[in-house]
Amino acid sequence: MKNLLKITFATVVALSVSSCADDLLDNSGVSGTSQPTQFITAEQLTEGSKTNLEIPAAFVGGIYSQMIQTGTGGTNLNHDDFGQKGYDIYGDMLCGDMALSVSTYGWYRSDITEFQAPLDFARGRNRMVWRYYFRILRSANTVIQSLGGNDAVPDNADSQYAMGQAKAMRAHSYFYLTQYFQKEYKPSEEILPLYDTPINTNVPKSPASEIYDLMESDLRDAINLLNGFNRSAKNEINQDIAKMLLAYVLGAKGGNDVEVASLTQEVINSGNYSIMPMSDVTTTGFSDVNDPSWMWGIDITANNGLDLVSWWGQVDAFSYSYAWAGDYKAIDKSLFDAIPSDDARKAQFLDNPASGRNLQPLFKFFASNQIGGSSQTVTADYVYMRVEEAYLLNAEANARIGNDAAARTSLKALLANRLPSTAYVDGLSGTQLQNEIYLQTRIELWGEGKSYLAMKRNKATTVRGDNHLSFVGVPIPYNDERMQFEIPQLEIQNNPFISTQND
Repeated sequence: MKNLLKITFATVVALSVSSCADDLLDNSGVSGTSQPTQFITAEQLTEGSKTNLEIPAAFVGGIYSQMIQTGTGGTNLNHDDFGQKGYDIYGDMLCGDMALSVSTYGWYRSDITEFQAPLDFARGRNRMVWRYYFRILRSANTVIQSLGGNDAVPDNADSQYAMGQAKAMRAHSYFYLTQYFQKEYKPSEEILPLYDTPINTNVPKSPASEIYDLMESDLRDAINLLNGFNRSAKNEINQDIAKMLLAYVLGAKGGNDVEVASLTQEVINSGNYSIMPMSDVTTTGFSDVNDPSWMWGIDITANNGLDLVSWWGQVDAFSYSYAWAGDYKAIDKSLFDAIPSDDARKAQFLDNPASGRNLQPLFKFFASNQIGGSSQTVTADYVYMRVEEAYLLNAEANARIGNDAAARTSLKALLANRLPSTAYVDGLSGTQLQNEIYLQTRIELWGEGKSYLAMKRNKATTVRGDNHLSFVGVPIPYNDERMQFEIPQLEIQNNPFISTQND
């Protein structure tokens, strides 16, 4: 199923959506208040029959499991509450590259595509984003503390690797919080509470500079601690992933393009991954973690218990899904029109206005061989990062520092696997080259949760195409109020240090 070479269509029939039977997560607590029961505790780290060496690795695995767990945003159970990939969809929709082209069941319609959540701190989607990332932070902090604290370097390699992964995950969560809750990097602006230990007390918001300092310190430590780590599965963060996360953090901060170029070049030069060849762009379904281009992802199995409430359940028309039944996710029409006709990625999207499914990613993402796949159990994998991101970030950083030749080299390395000829790139320089790299980032990584990050790095203004249901043709800049979430009402009520600081 994960390497499907042929797709066949079946008649689309109505979907009967039943209520979910998942257990209710403990909804008590946000950062700085009483903590949910799903958080790892120091007591848990010392309990059980595992040896001291096994315990840290096991609980780092617990952090990763929260990335795909339903309900981690604290709902019972919203069908857009399923961990990291759920917030990837939020970003793709906010920046406009993913269009909600048909809305029957209403998911994403008002809060995200009509920007009601970013404009109203009482809306629940603000709390979901906040709660999910602070859950991960709390768990990472507990693992770090169990291994000796922020300044410790564990004596044995296994504990060092656990520490490196926990620090990388703490930085990963703070990175997404900075992206979703600050319009743009302003070092003195107080943006988020800073938790670097698993305390149960409230703290005030810290300046962005301090949040970024923690992320950078964590990721530099992680790179050192993960030296020599041979992971057992791609859901684990290795040294290459830590380098890429640091490149993303520095790219968002700005003014660090030389180091971004260096970090991404190291990943490219590692030889550990290869760009997806042109022949696979429309045949793999982007559903198998074993793909050589995937740097970071997770092998989803039936034991994970994912179904309609999942990324595949929202985006993939070949799954038992909303994308099959009436909440269609499609590429923005203007972005689709910008893809050359001889580009292999153009064929990832259905180009048939009469079909009713126009511009759905039917040939990029597919988890079965039949529209509305009969199985309700998700076993297609989740992708978090591909090596193509390293090439695009490398090109972007080099173009910003005026190293156009290196930027063109990285861009052409990618496009040689997408276009019959890359000769046009040789004629690009300066702003034209930067704009082309940004466009190629949006095309290559469509639906993978990276377009929003690229929009902010490139300080872009978005204009929705005519297949969106709202705000068509309205220019919305990256730092518009509608592009960021609000600190949720419950956090403001529970944390007196920020009760009068919500902007």
